[in-house]
Amino acid sequence: MGVEEIQKRRVVAVIRGATMETIIPVAQALKNGGITAIEITMETPKALSIIERVADVFGDEMFVGAGTVLDPETARAAILSGAKFVFSPTVRKETIEMTKRYGIISVPGAFTATEILTAYEYGADVVKVFPAGSVGPGYFKNLAGPLPHIPLMPTGGINTENAKDYIRAGAVAVGVGSSLVDPTKELTELYLRSITEKAQQLMMEVQFAQKV
Repeated sequence: MGVEEIQKRRVVAVIRGATMETIIPVAQALKNGGITAIEITMETPKALSIIERVADVFGDEMFVGAGTVLDPETARAAILSGAKFVFSPTVRKETIEMTKRYGIISVPGAFTATEILTAYEYGADVVKVFPAGSVGPGYFKNLAGPLPHIPLMPTGGINTENAKDYIRAGAVAVGVGSSLVDPTKELTELYLRSITEKAQQLMMEVQFAQKV
């Protein structure tokens, strides 16, 4: 299990502010739209219980992981709750090592070429480039020159309009947050349908970009 698991799913939905009540309907709406990878950020209250609930309800049908993981202790707790991947906003060797010790996918966040290479040398499966929206797809094309062997995944500022551009620029997948799932929205049937429609559009865009 590694980069292939992320690459074949193409889109990871980054969910902040989920609750035990909202997570299953939101996850189902994403799944209905073709998105089968979700990241629960660890600053969310009861995040570990939410990860465990998604893992219990969906099993292998939903690839659930933990985001905003800042230390190895949090990584271990998330993994024991059912997380299949660990996303971090920064590069910390101990967090990567703990994640890999359990055979789980490690995706630390980096920005510069030096940080990206360091993360990869520490054992990262994929390196999350954040905030990608501040540099755009061209940055990924530039990185592919000296670092073609390192799988990169942009997050921050990714939406249905620009996701395909990052895939074409060489990204293995994209992380999409509030443009896909907005925690401030009331959980109505209409809103859940809109999540499914956005998910469908995103998956269509990135799959088409992959073929071009």
